[in-house]
Amino acid sequence: MKKIAIDRSTLTFLADLEKHNDRDWLLAHKDRYQTALENMRAFSDALIERMKRHDQIETASGKESLQRIYNDQRFHKERPPYKARFSGGLARQKPALRGGYYFSIKPGASFIACGFFQPEAADLKRIRMDILYDHETWERLLNAKALKKTFGALEGAQLKTAPRGFPKDHPAIDLLRRTQFLLRHPLTDKEVLAPDFLDNLNTMYKAVRPLFDHMSEVLTSDENGNSL
Repeated sequence: MKKIAIDRSTLTFLADLEKHNDRDWLLAHKDRYQTALENMRAFSDALIERMKRHDQIETASGKESLQRIYNDQRFHKERPPYKARFSGGLARQKPALRGGYYFSIKPGASFIACGFFQPEAADLKRIRMDILYDHETWERLLNAKALKKTFGALEGAQLKTAPRGFPKDHPAIDLLRRTQFLLRHPLTDKEVLAPDFLDNLNTMYKAVRPLFDHMSEVLTSDENGNSL
């Protein structure tokens, strides 16, 4: 059985779109776009099927997972009409499970990401309270071998000082100052085109599960540990 993989022609199409980012060019190469899109949908379908073996994924299909290639130019006329990448995400089943998986495929600049881009105020407060009283668990999860090897350190926006009501001298002040909790892993074109990329991507996403599972518990419980 042939393994589902990202075709080299998909990256070639994206590289050419980067050079010729206009409607006339895309119209003239609509067949190439459709082939690349179908390749990415098939890959995303296979990824969802693989992820469902060990996680509860809300995203139903590769088509649903992929973002539109069209740029919104209504308020940014200087933007090119198209995104020269295929990007998308897989959501975990809410409300019980939190966190999400993201990927961006672009020649020379592909990456995957996981985490929490814009936590709601109530969620951010619950996260900070958990860090305040149990930062040892956070340090253990963030320093786990698989997660560190795959993603390195947390990324994302931070406050310049401690959030209101939290001590500035807390041992996990760097975590308390965070407004985003993001993990990112860059990918080479060689990695993206490898026959086992689907397997490798599935393994990389698995590395973040212990953190996601802890976040899910925190965000579905009140300060006394009762389910919301």
